Amino acid sequence: MPHVLIAGSLHRSGIALLNSTSGVTYDYVEEVSEDSYAPFIGAADGLIIRTQPLSAETVERAPRLKIVSRHGVGYDSVDLNALNAREIPLCIVGDVNSISVAEHAMTLILACAKFLVRADRSVRDGKWGWRNKLEVGEVSGKRLLILGYGRAGRHLARMAAGFGMDIRAYDPFLSNSGNWPAGPVEAVDSLLDGLASADFISINVPRADKPLIGDAELQRVKPGVILVNTARGGVVDEAALAAALADGRVAAAGLDVFDDEPPAAGNPILAFDQAILTPHVAGLTAQAAERMAVASVRNVLDFFAGRLDPTLIVNKGFKK
Repeated sequence: MPHVLIAGSLHRSGIALLNSTSGVTYDYVEEVSEDSYAPFIGAADGLIIRTQPLSAETVERAPRLKIVSRHGVGYDSVDLNALNAREIPLCIVGDVNSISVAEHAMTLILACAKFLVRADRSVRDGKWGWRNKLEVGEVSGKRLLILGYGRAGRHLARMAAGFGMDIRAYDPFLSNSGNWPAGPVEAVDSLLDGLASADFISINVPRADKPLIGDAELQRVKPGVILVNTARGGVVDEAALAAALADGRVAAAGLDVFDDEPPAAGNPILAFDQAILTPHVAGLTAQAAERMAVASVRNVLDFFAGRLDPTLIVNKGFKK
């Protein structure tokens, strides 16, 4: 009889799936921190985890652990080497929130173009005359560069096309594979050339060892560009972005993710009213949360039933 540990708040549909499955017991710790769930890890055969870390130390305290299921698609907070050493598969939920992320990216693009924060404050603060500065812009006919042309990037391209945007995408992995998707979106071979011609930039790539967009890249952007990031903190150098906002190279930014979450009170990005900031919520709609909960639970149940989809396993060196 497998015993499952749920680390972090889970939609009631995921809990209902566990409750309806015979022969499975579970602990449920709603707080999202490693310290909160660590005391229960020793009894767990399976772990369903939200965004909090899973460190090597915690894995070492889990002698019965056989499967880890991420409530999402990112796993940079999980010590993959520790799982590999124990041959514990880490699985993700697949495509359950790409539409949500794309909608949020499109929302930030529009909100930044229309300077919605400043517009809202002008009404609340009695500064109606702000409208005459003509800061508000349009997206129709403007060039959008999508960095990362996976599922969310492709959904975003479809949405942006509906607003009449001219769309290009940069994804060297996809370009080199020879499997660029059919359609009107052209591949950009050079990141710097793409940045120099874009009116809007949307970031949809995973975090790497260093920022994809740093000071050197921001020196090459088209003056007055608008940048949005719904991917991961650390893909954009926040200090470099703050400098670019200060000198006008970047006219506005929409950020759903940050190096530290939540960002510290002294984070320079917080000082800019041309920056629209959201709390890592792009993929966390009510609908997506339900899909992620059910999928993350299903992965654990499928593992113990011997039918886990191998395409959902992140550490591909072995299959269980």
